[in-house]
Amino acid sequence: MILRRPLPVVLLAALPLLATAACGDNDRERSQLEASSPARDEATRLRQSIESATFTSPTSDTDTDTANGEDETADSSERGGAVTEALPDEARPNPAMARAQILLDRTRFSPGIIDGLGGDNTRQAIAAFQEANDLEVTGELDAKVFEQLTSGDSNRVLTDYTLTEDDVAGPFIGTVPEDIAAMGELETVGYADAREALAEKFHMSEALLDALNPGVDFGRAGQTIVVAATGPDTLDGKVARIEVTKAENSLRAFDADGKLLAFYPATIGSSETPSPSGSHTVRAIAPRPNYTYDPSMFGESGGKVIVPPGPNNPVGAVWIDLSRDGYGIHGTPEPAKIGKTASSGCVRLTNWDVEQLASAVEEGVEVEFV
Repeated sequence: MILRRPLPVVLLAALPLLATAACGDNDRERSQLEASSPARDEATRLRQSIESATFTSPTSDTDTDTANGEDETADSSERGGAVTEALPDEARPNPAMARAQILLDRTRFSPGIIDGLGGDNTRQAIAAFQEANDLEVTGELDAKVFEQLTSGDSNRVLTDYTLTEDDVAGPFIGTVPEDIAAMGELETVGYADAREALAEKFHMSEALLDALNPGVDFGRAGQTIVVAATGPDTLDGKVARIEVTKAENSLRAFDADGKLLAFYPATIGSSETPSPSGSHTVRAIAPRPNYTYDPSMFGESGGKVIVPPGPNNPVGAVWIDLSRDGYGIHGTPEPAKIGKTASSGCVRLTNWDVEQLASAVEEGVEVEFV
């Protein structure tokens, strides 16, 4: 990956809303019809289950139907089990897992994307949380972890949110091109639609957003939806040192006293395209970066392509430039793939995690690869 200094950013005017009051009423009626009564009832049960989820026995990746091992036929308001029966087993959000992921996010032990399904990123966030709280480090969501997470935070983990004009204005680009040259022809590499933008705004998978809000037209302002009640966008202090652990696919941020400020899952380079080793420093922070693709660096022919800024740009919402030329810490257009693929040597975080990290990082901060 070759870094070029970001081009001047041109602010795009919000797209006009082409809706009348009458159309809005019709859209509302249509949405209500599309969200069948069983789907609405199931979404209500899921919301209640996430809010009231408790933990009494371990879960596993192959059993995401219940949080406490009780029978699937039990009343969903009295157990932590999943209630989205229309989904295949492996895709059903586990209410206890969803609640734990939101609480981990709020305590800045990021699980990456909040989907209610768990996985490696959540296990690593739990392990980091256990280590920081003097618990046995297993990476498993157990009763002690759940008690520790919930004892210090009695607030709701879901919240109502009313869509604003900014939420639905875009610019949205529909399908994001896969071809880098086609991407370079865009004015901005924005979100595909309001649904994707809202999912990222609240650190959620689009599937969980849909499950909580069946039949909702996310492109219409004024609607109230249910979303994850995530924590502050900033850290509790200034970052003095960043530690990137290659074997763990993780990044930790520490303050000047060595206190852990945040843990993030990360995508790091592979054996073919390794990340740097040793100690480096932050050279610059570039919000809304463009991305320069040089095919010669990958043994390919053709001219360079400059991809404009935007959250679906290959380097996402922020670029944190490192003292090793061409390497940085940056966002991603595909948050669900964090930690599951390899990068071309850079360190990739979700857009919301890299934005949070960048808000507390200054030039000269040490970045150590271990």
